[in-house]
Amino acid sequence: MQMFDPRAQQGQDPVGETSNLIPVLNLAETEVERQMTICNSCRYCEGFCAVFPAMTRRLEFGQADIHYLANLCHNCGACLHACQYTAPHEFAVNVPQAMAKVRLETYAEYAWPAAFGRLYKRNGLTLALASAAALVLFLILTMAASGNLFAPVTGGDFYAIFPHNTLVLMFGSVFGFAMLALALGVRRFWRNVSPPGAPEVNVNAAALEATQAVLELKYLDGGHGQGCNNADDKFTLWRRRFHHLTFYGFLLCFAATSVATLYHYLLGWAAPYPVTSLPVLLGIFGGIGLLIGPAGLLWLNYRRHPEHGDVNQRPMDRGFIALLFLVSLSGLALLAGRETSALALLLATHLGLVMAFFLTMPYSKFAHGIFRSAALLKSAIEKRQPNTLKLGDD
Repeated sequence: MQMFDPRAQQGQDPVGETSNLIPVLNLAETEVERQMTICNSCRYCEGFCAVFPAMTRRLEFGQADIHYLANLCHNCGACLHACQYTAPHEFAVNVPQAMAKVRLETYAEYAWPAAFGRLYKRNGLTLALASAAALVLFLILTMAASGNLFAPVTGGDFYAIFPHNTLVLMFGSVFGFAMLALALGVRRFWRNVSPPGAPEVNVNAAALEATQAVLELKYLDGGHGQGCNNADDKFTLWRRRFHHLTFYGFLLCFAATSVATLYHYLLGWAAPYPVTSLPVLLGIFGGIGLLIGPAGLLWLNYRRHPEHGDVNQRPMDRGFIALLFLVSLSGLALLAGRETSALALLLATHLGLVMAFFLTMPYSKFAHGIFRSAALLKSAIEKRQPNTLKLGDD
């Protein structure tokens, strides 16, 4: 695959000198270009989601346009079953599948460091599960060597097993790296799909619209409120519901950690906290959401029609979903067993899974939420800009 350089998109070579270099499309990008050209002539699906209105603002599709539209697609499948040009028609249009293949490539291309993105693209499932297993085993062996694996702990105080400062250093470093990698990756994506020189608009209003679309998972409704297609051409809202449970479950768990941090540093209240405390309640409800949501998404993934998306990505998708599920399950098990002799074993398992999740987060399916949010913001901004295409140009 040819790697892009944002400066090449703006007519500069990598050392900053002006040139006529234009990124050459690879096979997956060329297929999206072909299908978008057909769709732009038909426009039957114009009201389905944000992809098709964005498509109609273009007569040609460069690499930046293709990357933008691919991440704007929510893979709901509605356009596939509405299209009159799908196989066995000679045009063989399948927008969800073509977009899914490009999306995977953008996660690798925009990743930072780039080598990590390419590695995860080739061995995503193996890397995620192997990282989780290795870290869990390492922590278990470390505690066994120190004699803390089955040592009694008073009051469920896991800081007696792992000192607070050690945990902060371990997970602060990993989480900081994950946030830095995600930020740099989405920055590269944004600079490529949104070159300077566009007309100024009310960015605050656009950001509010994009945020609302993210929080509502607006475009998982098939464009008509009936939901996505999954196993066949029937519409279902379960994909949207399970995504909601996963998304808000994750946010609640993050809120639980944030509140516990404020308790510790601002109020001087050290863990463990009672079950009725705010951090624990947030963690319980978030954990339940992260059990039901990923379990439902995994069930839908196994039932999903092979024409809906890229089947070669299924193992990676399932590995990420399974890792999310195991993180939540181990967290709830840790809460339930924190007064038992299994505390250290449960703690090692949960910490290893959480660390593996953060380490692989910038290169896993998690990145699609960040890139898609950026694409939704660009869509909201673009809608507020004048359409330079004349009716006679269509």
